[in-house]
Formats: sequence, structure tokens, C-alpha cells
Amino acid sequence: MAMRVGVSEAKTHLSRLLAAVERGERVTITRRGKPVAVLIPAEAAEGMDGEELVREFAALRARTRPTPESIRELRDHGRDR
Repeated sequence: MAMRVGVSEAKTHLSRLLAAVERGERVTITRRGKPVAVLIPAEAAEGMDGEELVREFAALRARTRPTPESIRELRDHGRDR
């Protein structure tokens, strides 16, 4: 079963997530509900060739296209208003 966690939870529970990946699970890390990274077992990544990795990254990027509003929100995050 694939697991989805937010960035904050991933930072807090990285050891637990890595243990799940070692057991063969795939973990998707999200920011505001959108996938930004995928943790997979090292053996799975070692078996991928460069073209396959590029396709995986392109698919992830296609699902997480930023909008002008999200770019402004990221830019302004943490700024004093």
C-alpha cells in the first residue's frame, strides 16, 4: 500500500518512513496536498535507467504544475506583512 504524508509529517517521522520504504513500501511526500517527492527502496531506483527516471520526474512535474497564485504564496510564506 502506498503511503502519502505531508512535508511536516515527513520531517517529524523520517525514521518511520524510511523503515516503511525498507519494507518495500512507496511513500509520497506532499505539500498542500500535491505530490512533490516519492521515496522508494534503493534497489528499485538502482534498477531504473536514466530515461525511466526522467519519465518518472516528468510525470511528477505534470501532476504538480505551479500556478501564479501558488508561486506568490510560496514567495510570501514567512514574510512579515
